[in-house]
Amino acid sequence: MSDPNKSMKDMQKEVDQFIGQFKEGYFSPLAMLARMSEEVGELAREVNHYYGEKPKKSSEETKSMEQEMGDILFVLICFANSLHIDLEEAFDLVMNKFENRDKDRWTRIEESGVDE
Repeated sequence: MSDPNKSMKDMQKEVDQFIGQFKEGYFSPLAMLARMSEEVGELAREVNHYYGEKPKKSSEETKSMEQEMGDILFVLICFANSLHIDLEEAFDLVMNKFENRDKDRWTRIEESGVDE
């Protein structure tokens, strides 16, 4: 059972400990990007089967979108670790960008029943 309080730092450390068991270590950045593209393609295929017009063949393995997103997350963590990128810091940077640059880009949901 997974820890619901596991932080991204915890996940990065866990992946680093796993990869550290092997002589090969992390793949090169180019190989990592290719692997991530492959995993995103697998998620796209699942989304297309579930929401799109292309049903699964009876011979195709059943995979969940959760599993495919987990694969993407694992590869992303490997990629970040190999480049010494703290994903919590990266997340904070991007959220700051969106909260400032895009704060008025979309229509906000108004709180119901609140008088102003």
